[in-house]
Amino acid sequence: MRGRSPFLVAASLFVLVWTAAAHSSIGRESIQGHRLVPARKSAKAAQSAADRGQLSGTFVNLLAHPAIDYGSRPTRDPVSDLIRRMQNDRVELESEGPSGYLRSLLQTLNVPIESQIVVFTPDSVQGYRINMRNPRTIFFNDSVAVGWVRGGFIELASQDPAQGVIFYSLDHGLATRAVPRRRNDCLSCHNSYSSVGVAGMLAHSILQFSVDHRLPFDERWGGWFVTGRTGSIRHMGNADPDKLFGSPRPTDTFNWPSLADRLDESASLSRHSDVAALMVFDHQMHMMNLLTRIGWEARTAAYDKTPVDLRDAAIEVVDYMLFVEEAPLPGPVQSSSGFPARFAALKYPCSYLIYSSQFAELPPPAKAAVYERLWQVLSGQVKDPKYTRLSVEDRTAIVEILRGTIHDLPGYFLTGRSA
Repeated sequence: MRGRSPFLVAASLFVLVWTAAAHSSIGRESIQGHRLVPARKSAKAAQSAADRGQLSGTFVNLLAHPAIDYGSRPTRDPVSDLIRRMQNDRVELESEGPSGYLRSLLQTLNVPIESQIVVFTPDSVQGYRINMRNPRTIFFNDSVAVGWVRGGFIELASQDPAQGVIFYSLDHGLATRAVPRRRNDCLSCHNSYSSVGVAGMLAHSILQFSVDHRLPFDERWGGWFVTGRTGSIRHMGNADPDKLFGSPRPTDTFNWPSLADRLDESASLSRHSDVAALMVFDHQMHMMNLLTRIGWEARTAAYDKTPVDLRDAAIEVVDYMLFVEEAPLPGPVQSSSGFPARFAALKYPCSYLIYSSQFAELPPPAKAAVYERLWQVLSGQVKDPKYTRLSVEDRTAIVEILRGTIHDLPGYFLTGRSA
């Protein structure tokens, strides 16, 4: 990460407390001719979009739009920065053991090994290699996800502040100097409804094309290993998919302390697929995509000179940012890998990605719409019952933290007046 990490800033403010006390729990539209309901659409259409979510429920391929120009515009994501440094002889990756350049790459990109999560369903470009004995490992920070399966190549998904996620691969057995190369073929999956209609991140589970923090825990992590103490929480992890829907369901798949004796050491860098890392991953992937999408909406509308009301889109972004529809957490969970010590997490219900370069570089109309809705919710101006789960204490704390850490807050955050 470049400069002072938004995670380190967030970590000092939103301390990891994944307990039932910290969180009690946290909108979609059919395809239309335009990405969002434009200002000229009927009130009925606008209300329908607001009810279902302006962003998650719409899809129009914007990759080639002149305002986006995904395939040609210069990129500023962490991996493209790394490539430039490698081309200038400032960085060289080192290969080590069966995982090749993986460990060196993670260190160079400041991606902690403790973030490792492990998936054994064959749903990636390397699916033919993936199974329970040879799973795919994923490592991530606030802007990069790195995937590796033994016997295959390294996959990278790197968040550009404006362009969405840029995809790369790095081959293990190269005779020449190892440099990641861009791969736009990943967009066949990573530009879809599941990625909120942008070049984005994906989080899947068996029977679930899109997983985020709103999905009940008993529907999460099918096809994934899960380590750590989950108490009474029931999930779909650690189970052979062929037995997952049988009768009776497996009962020995919960509260695994590690993957020791379950995986060959050469198949992963860590003995964990940490439950805390999985929960953060579930939140982060969708939040990234929402921020990309509202930014793309603002940019394409400005280019087309088409009036688009971003207020309903901002409702979806802010609701997700404040965990308004988060699935209830029945009890405490405990990390198995030490991940919380290396990563940001949450005491107050506000996403750490508000500190990301992606949020900082949102087009002014998009950021203004998000700030306006954020203030309306945090100040109590919005009376919708769904916001009652945000306590007065939490709202006050979030406002005070944002006042002290974000330099471009609108004046009404400081004066307390209406937006």
